[in-house]
Amino acid sequence: MRSLTKCLLLATLCGTANPALANEDTAYWQNLNLTLKVNDEFRVSSETSFRSSDARGFYQLQETLMVGYKPSKNVTIWAGYVHSPGYNHGDFAFMERRFRQQVNVDNLARIGSVKINGRVRLEQRWRDNTAGTGWRLRPSLRATVPVVGKVNLVIGNESFFNLNTTSFQNRDGVERMRNSAALSIPRSKSITIEVGYMNQHAFVRAGPDNVDHVLTTALSVSL
Repeated sequence: MRSLTKCLLLATLCGTANPALANEDTAYWQNLNLTLKVNDEFRVSSETSFRSSDARGFYQLQETLMVGYKPSKNVTIWAGYVHSPGYNHGDFAFMERRFRQQVNVDNLARIGSVKINGRVRLEQRWRDNTAGTGWRLRPSLRATVPVVGKVNLVIGNESFFNLNTTSFQNRDGVERMRNSAALSIPRSKSITIEVGYMNQHAFVRAGPDNVDHVLTTALSVSL
């Protein structure tokens, strides 16, 4: 198990930038996730994310509301709306709105006691007073590794693929990659806290890449 955990941690670090070839920033994300089980088939979720960094100050407040349908035990189909204003050191800069669809698959695979979950997310993006619709695909994988008791190490990878270009989505293809590792600590049957690190690597053509070293905290409540 220790060898497998080390391998997963090394995989998480793959794709991080060479400091000499990238612009780097340290960011801080605080997330609040609420999920309400309506019945055996339907869920409603809310995700609020406050994001700041050393270089940009407070730069994003993201609120996501989604409705999920479970056609089977391990599959959930979601659709919803993302309200995502952007800021520069707390001063309003732009308004982005998204329509989001995604499919989550639990227990996609198992390696011993390690559980792997998958998700495919499709987004349509709009910015106020800016022409065009940006289409983006975001597949991800998460591996849950038991540590001690009910505490788990959660290792994730998410890639962003732009499917077209607009005035604000100015490149197609792979735009960024997120690699993360966090400790998931259940506090009760319905409350979980996650604390971790995420490396967000944004690929820039004809220039140095951008890298965010993100310290993450999340409080998840399921009702």
